[in-house]
Amino acid sequence: MTPRWLLPLLLACCAPVAAAPSDPAPSAAAADTLDADEAMPPDTVVLDTIVVSGAQPGPGLWKVSRDGRVLWVLGTLAPLPKRMAWNSRDVERRIAASGVLLLPPKVSVAAEGAALGGLFLVPSLLKARNNPDGELLQDVLPAADYARWQRLKAIYLGRDRGVEKRRPFLAAQELREKAFDRADLSWRDVVGREVRRAARRADVPVEQPEVSLVVEDAKAALKDFRASGIDDLACFRKTLDQVENDLDTLASRANAWAIGDLAALEALPYADNAKACTDALLGSGLAQRSGFSDLPARVEAAWLQAAEKALATHAESVAVLPMARVVGERGYLKALEARGYTVEAPS
Repeated sequence: MTPRWLLPLLLACCAPVAAAPSDPAPSAAAADTLDADEAMPPDTVVLDTIVVSGAQPGPGLWKVSRDGRVLWVLGTLAPLPKRMAWNSRDVERRIAASGVLLLPPKVSVAAEGAALGGLFLVPSLLKARNNPDGELLQDVLPAADYARWQRLKAIYLGRDRGVEKRRPFLAAQELREKAFDRADLSWRDVVGREVRRAARRADVPVEQPEVSLVVEDAKAALKDFRASGIDDLACFRKTLDQVENDLDTLASRANAWAIGDLAALEALPYADNAKACTDALLGSGLAQRSGFSDLPARVEAAWLQAAEKALATHAESVAVLPMARVVGERGYLKALEARGYTVEAPS
């Protein structure tokens, strides 16, 4: 199990807004926070955008082809409307006719052969979430940024004391998750669950490209990480920008994905915090020493290899990718196009 505080590093290379979090690492939040009935009543958050609910079709599929073979690609998004049910019938039919289903690439982290999320590392992982030397956010943030944090924290986190110990990028992540929940947006991996189910029903093999990272001395690496600073102020600010200014935009993007309006989705700008957060973490000493710095390139290469294998082996196949890796200059389909494949957007 990958610890939650590593998710921005491991997943942002695949999805700028967010990738659906895996099960969180064991948390010490209960010991850090006030009881729920002591929490400060949050202010009311009113969005202009009404988040859709009920069964929705989602977007169409991109078509990648060469020599009569086709890879159908579904772009995913997070967060999505909390009360949306995805009508996956069209994608299910494509999967049933396919030779393989490709899931988004994943990153596994091991410590000399033992899972980094193993129990022996839990104390170190929990301490690594916090600022070095017992400092609080008030000690490490500029006064203006801390004042802004306090205002937003009062709305979404109440009188949570534990979050004040966190490194800024993790405190901002906790704030954002609460804000998205209050805006009727969800991190649930709706698409992943349904496509896996469809593949099982049709007896279609499922493949997931994987990049493995080995931390040779995880205890020492985490000890060093706990003691060192991270230049994550830009990440902190960008994440607060999303919470403060972009909830309506992100709700509109979620709606656009749900109803399949790709033109609207591409036309909605927002404060993308992923690059700032990824840069901060990839620049840390732990990332540099553990080989994380070339992670985005390795993840892309692993997916492209799997996609080309699928195209060479099967008449039809289906792939699922975060939307940001489907479209745009950093999209993986751009790389396939450069390799001579024909790429057609949904009509």
